[in-house]
Amino acid sequence: MAYRGFSRGLQTRLRKHSVLYGHWTLLRILWQTDGITQRQLSEQAGVMEPTTFGALQVMEKLGYITRQKMGKQVRIFVTPKGAALKNVIVPAAEEVNHLALAGIPQDDLAATRRTLIAMIANLSADELAWLDRESGASSPQDDEAITSSDSI
Repeated sequence: MAYRGFSRGLQTRLRKHSVLYGHWTLLRILWQTDGITQRQLSEQAGVMEPTTFGALQVMEKLGYITRQKMGKQVRIFVTPKGAALKNVIVPAAEEVNHLALAGIPQDDLAATRRTLIAMIANLSADELAWLDRESGASSPQDDEAITSSDSI
């Protein structure tokens, strides 16, 4: 529910600037790592390549990005128009974060961050274990480690 609240708050603000939520996600990555490949962008965004491909087509038509062939790879670069969006929509995201965190003590925020980081690490380890098992690299100890009575 918190994620949905953050998303709705940000989407409302992005809409004022005609920016789609999916474009925001990709632009954030590109602002930090301009010139990466579509595959790298998809991996960092956590979305499938066809989804990224479709979004990039629209973003290119809007003038936010360009794609340049470099050897055998196509690399994605932010245009000046796409870079200018950073000054408009990053403050919008910061506003949503500020609103969400209002009145929450710093100790509670620190505990929440530690907890979420631990949950992410646990789920990442589980995902890797599943991938290993599916590829035939499983051991009995792996199976025991994954079956635990600790649940949500």
